[in-house]
Amino acid sequence: MSRSVSRLATQLACEPVDAFSRTLFRNAHSRQWLKRGGSIQPHNRNHSTTHSPPVSSSSVSADEVSHFSRLASTWWDPHGPSRLLHLMNPLRHDFIKPCLSPTTSTPTTPDQKYTYLDIGCGGGIFASSAARLPSTRSVTAIDPTPLVIEVAKSHQRSDPALSPPKLTYLNCAIEDLSRHVSPEQEQEQERRQLYDFITVFEVLEHISQPSAFLDVASAHLKPGGWLIGSTISRSTTAWLTTKVIAEAPLVGIVPAGTHDWDQYINPDELRGYFESRSGWTDFHTQGVVYVPALGWKSVQGSEEFGNYFFRVKKSGLIQ
Repeated sequence: MSRSVSRLATQLACEPVDAFSRTLFRNAHSRQWLKRGGSIQPHNRNHSTTHSPPVSSSSVSADEVSHFSRLASTWWDPHGPSRLLHLMNPLRHDFIKPCLSPTTSTPTTPDQKYTYLDIGCGGGIFASSAARLPSTRSVTAIDPTPLVIEVAKSHQRSDPALSPPKLTYLNCAIEDLSRHVSPEQEQEQERRQLYDFITVFEVLEHISQPSAFLDVASAHLKPGGWLIGSTISRSTTAWLTTKVIAEAPLVGIVPAGTHDWDQYINPDELRGYFESRSGWTDFHTQGVVYVPALGWKSVQGSEEFGNYFFRVKKSGLIQ
């Protein structure tokens, strides 16, 4: 019985490991969204992503960095705490694949190579797999937790094919990325490195000001590029699986307090953010459900009550 309950707990609780190292989020009220001048913000957020920080605008808390540091050593154990993330990774690539196909608005050639920026890369589960794709030119993967980045680099050293510049890990938050860009990159992209794909898997539900975070992240995306990620709907089902069961004292699979249901983001809220800003098109979501013994499966319509992928295109042509 306990094994069945534990398996149920994993259905929508994928995100506790491979995330943006748990940015600071605390709110005792249910999440409410306001449209203010085209910006979507939750009530009562004291910590936000700002545009002109004195030192660093990252809202990553020391407690959350410490939490992920403790998990770092098990990141590449396919049977450990990151097991569900390893199982989900193929679906990530399936969701991205249509964006790699030639279209009338994004002319491509068989030998076209793409650049990726993976925000909140953790130990590099997605970043390393993306770097191995024949269609990939380079992957830049960032995370603010030092020990996690060291684990990612250690794994990288085991495969010469992943050596820089094919795959580059940086210990920083998205707000600080420009400080880590090389002079060559600055010259190539005129002060800012731009990418064909920006990925934010299991990130948004841990951001105290998601609209501000997306504003900063999307500035690094090429016209015609894709912003792709995954998050969790704020539903009763998600509350049951990620809070009541997943954090239960006896059968829970994550520490108590890992999740904040108020931070989850519904698909219509995410869609509303992009519709409130010009320059975005082709917003699409896909729900995914964990089935014991079978792994993660795409289930149309399940995005309304659990984990889901999303993608959206920045208007213009990929250069």
